[in-house]
Amino acid sequence: MAEKSGKAFDFKLFKRLITYTNPYRLTFYFVAFSAIVLAVLSIVNPYLLKQTIDRTIIPKDSELLVSFVCLMLGVLLLDVIIQFLFIYFANWLGQQVIRDIRVKLFRHMLGFKKQYYDQSAVGRLVTRAVSDIETIASIFSQGLFIIISDLLKMLAILCYMLYQSWELALLVFVVLPLVAYATRVFQKKMKAAFEEVRMQVSNLNSFVQERITGMKIVQLFTREETEYTNFKEINEKHKKAWVKTVWYNSIFFPIAEMSSSVTIGLIVWFGGLKAAQGDGVTLGLVIEFIQLSQILFRPLRQIADKFNTLQMGMVAANRVFAVLDTDSKIENKGTLLLEKVEGKIAFENVRFSYIENEEVLKGISLDVEAGETVAIVGATGAGKSTIINLLSRFYEIDSGVISIDDIDIKTIELKSLRSHIAVVLQDVFLFADTIMNNITLNNPDVSEEEVYKVAKEIGIHEFIMSLPEGYHYNVKERGAMLSSGQRQLISFLRAYVTNPGILVLDEATSSIDSHSEQLIQDATNKITKGRTSIVIAHRLATIKKADKIIVMDKGKIVEQGNHTELLKIADGYYKNLYEVQFADALN
Repeated sequence: MAEKSGKAFDFKLFKRLITYTNPYRLTFYFVAFSAIVLAVLSIVNPYLLKQTIDRTIIPKDSELLVSFVCLMLGVLLLDVIIQFLFIYFANWLGQQVIRDIRVKLFRHMLGFKKQYYDQSAVGRLVTRAVSDIETIASIFSQGLFIIISDLLKMLAILCYMLYQSWELALLVFVVLPLVAYATRVFQKKMKAAFEEVRMQVSNLNSFVQERITGMKIVQLFTREETEYTNFKEINEKHKKAWVKTVWYNSIFFPIAEMSSSVTIGLIVWFGGLKAAQGDGVTLGLVIEFIQLSQILFRPLRQIADKFNTLQMGMVAANRVFAVLDTDSKIENKGTLLLEKVEGKIAFENVRFSYIENEEVLKGISLDVEAGETVAIVGATGAGKSTIINLLSRFYEIDSGVISIDDIDIKTIELKSLRSHIAVVLQDVFLFADTIMNNITLNNPDVSEEEVYKVAKEIGIHEFIMSLPEGYHYNVKERGAMLSSGQRQLISFLRAYVTNPGILVLDEATSSIDSHSEQLIQDATNKITKGRTSIVIAHRLATIKKADKIIVMDKGKIVEQGNHTELLKIADGYYKNLYEVQFADALN
């Protein structure tokens, strides 16, 4: 991993990044070869210019002048073609690499534990997957190969200068260390500055994403001015981070320009005196050295600029690789593929904690027979939703065993396990897509005819058909075009259409209207018949008919039985809870 400061370039990180070019080796080698050709061509035109002045202009040989001009035009045309191929394939290579990295990153993120997303800001992850990866592309398109090409040009020019005139070359070498030192300092400062920029960009993305998503809350609680003030503070930090990079640029580039001008002045002064005295220096050689020095200093200035690009790309790569190196996956060592699930569920002394040493479930043991409808009730934080999260292996238990049909769920292949469990959550998430796609989730095994059939069975077909475009109505982001009750019905249909062996309803009727609740209840009676169902609900009236009711409090099971049995327990937890709700209903 790249350090946050100090080291100007992390070769270990760079080596890792370069491995992503392996599938495109031919393109990589071609771009590298083009860089060498461009380095050679950088000295050909100055050489031809020298020959033109010394052999045609001064002797006044017009015929030879035309030949040299044509030759220079040919070299220029070749240079343009090579430049085009160099730039095109360098950018092509960059886009291929970031496509592969982005696919790998998204694939990796798909397997993260739910706990990882509980603790990670969505805005930061979006920044990693989108803008940071785009920045990596600039390493290849504007950084690495441009720097290599420029370094080769400089090396070729320096060697050629020494060959032509060591005295004039020394004048250039006197100024060169100053620019090289300034470039080195500039690189280190810019690396730290760009790390700060990327951090502030990530903070800004995260802030904006959260506020836009939660705009209803912001407006409902009249937090507009407060959030506006917070945004201005974050934006100011973002601006200051960028201004720091502008500050370093405003110092470095004038120094580079001044150095170039001083070098040209020294060449004109010393070379002019030598030429006037006829001391082995020709006018063509002086003009050639002026042109060569300009070509030499131009890449040096560009290298600093391109190194900035390279630094930004490396910082972005460091952040992306940090996500790729995150080991936050549920172990999928199970090999057993379930063909069918009868639905028998058992928890044996299961303990679980979201935070170490703060247990949420404290030795839970329960049995659910195949085909039973089991309700779980209890106060908020009792551990009800945790049970269903563990059943689907969204989290790993600390100890104990969870089994389905007497099979430890850890031995079952993860995708196979989850394909037999359908969950309807209280907080329904719908994608910005059609109702049909939100129901099938683009599963090719679920046909539209099956969706129509199931929708009619549970009585929501007419509601869907009443919408514009029916099943192909786009519900927009998070289902904003539907009411909470309508979204819940869509979620219920999505779970039902998969024909699951185990159905879980997590507070599925807690935030919907009476009509929608009745539809859910009617549908529940149909689909729970002969199917294991776990129902978590605050409204006890909805679970009276459950085969078994499990009462939880503070991570433990305190009572079990059916509705009638639990009401017979004197001063029982369920009885008290039911009487309170019944009294509230009467009031």
